Amino acid sequence: MAGVDILEGRDGPQVLEVNSSPGLQGIETATGVDIAAAIIEHIEQQVLFPEIDLRQRMTAAEGYGVAEFPVAPESPLAGRTIADSGLHARDVAVLQINRGGIVIPNPNEGYTLLAGDRLLCYGKLLTLGTLVPERERRRRRKPARGSETVA
Repeated sequence: MAGVDILEGRDGPQVLEVNSSPGLQGIETATGVDIAAAIIEHIEQQVLFPEIDLRQRMTAAEGYGVAEFPVAPESPLAGRTIADSGLHARDVAVLQINRGGIVIPNPNEGYTLLAGDRLLCYGKLLTLGTLVPERERRRRRKPARGSETVA
């Protein structure tokens, strides 16, 4: 942790100094917030509940994984509730719906899936692969020329 003093100059922000052991009294007095406690609480939360990308997490069950895909207007999922979608019967759980920038975590079976929704699902990889629209599958398999990375 460090304190950085910045002032606005003619050419934009200018760094005045960097303090390796910053005092928090001034900012705590000005804001009425216990900054030190907030920093410690944030660190504790990151240790206890680190943010992970489920799409990159290894799963315990072989053949299962996580996929995110859109509900296309022509999809048989569009207009159906999660309960009526047939996903559960295909061993697929809807973990999250992203609807126009609004995230609906752990949606219940009564949610109606709409065209344009993005679903984050867990299930059999073979089944999830059938739910990803062909256009997206093709795009992911064929990187653009020159975009390959060299290890």
